[in-house]
Amino acid sequence: MELRLYDTLTREKRTFVPLDPANVRMYVCGPTVYDFAHIGNARPVIVFDVLFRLLRHLYGEKHVTYVRNITDVDDKINDRAARDFPGLPLNEAIRKVTETTAAQFASDVAALGSLPPTFQPRATDFVLPRADGKADMVTLIKQLIARGHAYEAGGEVLFDVQSMPDYGALSGRKLDEQRPGARVAVDAHKKSPLDFVLWKQSSGDEPGWESPWGRGRPGWHIECSAMSAAYLGDVFDIHGGGIDLIFPHHENELAQSRCAHGTRAMANYWLHNEFVQIEDAKMSKSLGNFVTIRDLLADWPGEVLRLNMLKAHYRSPMDWTLKGLEESAKTLDDWYWVAADLGGEQPADTVIEALLDDLNTPQMIAGLHGLRNKAAFGNETDRSRFAASLRFLGFLSETAVQWNGRKQHASGVDAGLVDSLIAARAAARARKDFGESDRIRDELAAMGVVIKDSKDGTTWEIAR
Repeated sequence: MELRLYDTLTREKRTFVPLDPANVRMYVCGPTVYDFAHIGNARPVIVFDVLFRLLRHLYGEKHVTYVRNITDVDDKINDRAARDFPGLPLNEAIRKVTETTAAQFASDVAALGSLPPTFQPRATDFVLPRADGKADMVTLIKQLIARGHAYEAGGEVLFDVQSMPDYGALSGRKLDEQRPGARVAVDAHKKSPLDFVLWKQSSGDEPGWESPWGRGRPGWHIECSAMSAAYLGDVFDIHGGGIDLIFPHHENELAQSRCAHGTRAMANYWLHNEFVQIEDAKMSKSLGNFVTIRDLLADWPGEVLRLNMLKAHYRSPMDWTLKGLEESAKTLDDWYWVAADLGGEQPADTVIEALLDDLNTPQMIAGLHGLRNKAAFGNETDRSRFAASLRFLGFLSETAVQWNGRKQHASGVDAGLVDSLIAARAAARARKDFGESDRIRDELAAMGVVIKDSKDGTTWEIAR
């Protein structure tokens, strides 16, 4: 079995061959921490968590490094810091904002069943040269200037896109096609309208660092070039993120990194997930359908959100609907009923084979349904293999009691009353009083309780 991934750069599905099987490396662009993350932000978190788990399965946990950064310097962060902490110096206010919002993000994605990355660097820790010698933004910019790929003008340091003949390969935007009629505000100091900022000046009320080009702050793109190189080297295996990052962010990252290091590539595979829509509409605050992960977690277990996200292939648009959430919740209720308290070591081949085909999660879920049916009526091995497959994918993090208890608490149903009614129904069935048995079943249904009869007895859950 071999892993095949769709590479945005080459526009084809390619067999994954790591640079070093003993040191497989992946970088994914993380959040800009100025507020609660929305459900669209959850998609790359979940998608690349599944890939991280798969790589660890294939190459061993100790042989995979996953880096997901935190962007903690940004104009939106500056605005929120000034708004929320008007009495503090800006740098202190920014730190307060980003520490809070980064912690919120970490809590939210943990609730989605995602493993923590190996490293989660903060951009502000990689602006200036470091005592440990890891890559930093100022040094990268110096290298770009020295190699003839960047220049100072108008108080800024800019990347010279014309110095890189194949600039635009990732997004498919050729230089000679971008210049004429490009809808880009052309600053007089730029050699080309496409030249982008590596370093810009900071005013007194903006965060800044002392540099060879004066007090200022880095451009957005140089941050990820520095943090990826710091932990993964000049060239690594996989770079991932949302499709909205292909241009300009990833295009510019790739250009900076290759030109600074003099390498043929930044990453050997570029993976991008598609957008999330809400009830078949683009998510926006103006439409009132802007949904945060935190909002959804108030109403649904994180595993429900995780399963719902994985029902669509990562390279297809995802339509996030209430109906989909309800179906995902019912599926998980059933999976918990079948496998929650079972052990198991190895995920089933059918699950792994689906993921090896460019993370084909719809096929994977179809395989899980087949495993579920086999487990429900099979032997201990079948049940253990189903449970191991679910845990491998980030599910079954709770016991059956915890899962059902959460639902019972949320519903406000009196569990003791339900248990007594189920006992009364069992007694009615034993004396063949099926009319009374049906009446009790209907009474439970009116309370929002669904009962399931099996050879092992009767269980119940709250209807969603």
